[in-house]
Amino acid sequence: MYGWIFRNLPGPLWFRIITAALFIAAAVLVLMNFVFPWLSQFNPLTDSTIGSATQP
Repeated sequence: MYGWIFRNLPGPLWFRIITAALFIAAAVLVLMNFVFPWLSQFNPLTDSTIGSATQP
C-alpha cells in the first residue's frame, strides 16, 4: 500500500520524499491534536484514584 502511494506521488524522487514526509507529519499532527485527545475521554486507564479518598 505504501509503495503504491509513493509511486503515485507526482514529481522526481526528491520531491516525492519531501511530499511523503509532509503527509506523515500532517497525519501525526492531526492524530496528536484532535484524535488522541478525543479518544482519551473513553480510556478508563487515565482515571486516577490517588488523592480521591475522603478523610474521616
